Amino acid sequence: MLITVKRHVCAARRPLTPGTPDRYIRDMAYALMTSGGKDAVLALDRAQRAGHEVTLLVSLYDGTTSRIRFHGLRKQLLNMQADALGIESLAVPVPPGGYEPVFNDALRNLRVRGLTGVIFGNISLPDVRAWYEERVVAAGLEHIEPLWGDPAVEIAWEVVERGFRALVVSVNLAERATSFLGREFDADLVTQMSVIDHLDPAGERGEYHTFVFDGPDFAHTVGFTRGQEIEHDGHRYVDLLPPNGTLATDGH
Repeated sequence: MLITVKRHVCAARRPLTPGTPDRYIRDMAYALMTSGGKDAVLALDRAQRAGHEVTLLVSLYDGTTSRIRFHGLRKQLLNMQADALGIESLAVPVPPGGYEPVFNDALRNLRVRGLTGVIFGNISLPDVRAWYEERVVAAGLEHIEPLWGDPAVEIAWEVVERGFRALVVSVNLAERATSFLGREFDADLVTQMSVIDHLDPAGERGEYHTFVFDGPDFAHTVGFTRGQEIEHDGHRYVDLLPPNGTLATDGH
């Protein structure tokens, strides 16, 4: 299996509780499971502000397309986001039907690296949380959910109010967010989403997905150009390309 590792300058350490032994700080390192969207980036932001040292961003992508499933995001854009955040990234390809064994292998990899736990951006779906938590704990890692249980609309507003900039890059054609494709995730968009019946403002049921390209934890803006819109497997995507149009050799 080909695993892509990108190394970056580590983000500045957030202070822990005064009096915490330095050896304890060094030993408590965490990974973030991410697809580059607003929930994962906000979970990272909350975790860092709470004193967790996040040293690795882990992404599982479709090995046949080199894209993040449902987001339609090219792996290269996710690597560029990690560069801007200053955190090492670990990108793991998933073959058709092989998500669970690949995920479990990734967890074992984290243990070998000496990481303490894994941070997720889940909000309110108990079955989704339970699936991940069971496997993370079984691997001997701590499972952390910084956003869990908060109202979806408050999560959406926090993304905007914290100064993160995101683009809606994918919509589920069976849901009510299709008109928001390609729009920036700003106050106007959150306001509109908040008044639509049966639409989760945070997109927790997969109504839409985002890509965060700037924010308070970013050293610089992630540049990109908008390509064509693509429909696949009940979703419509905006194909984001690197600003110079150059794709990685394994990109599609």
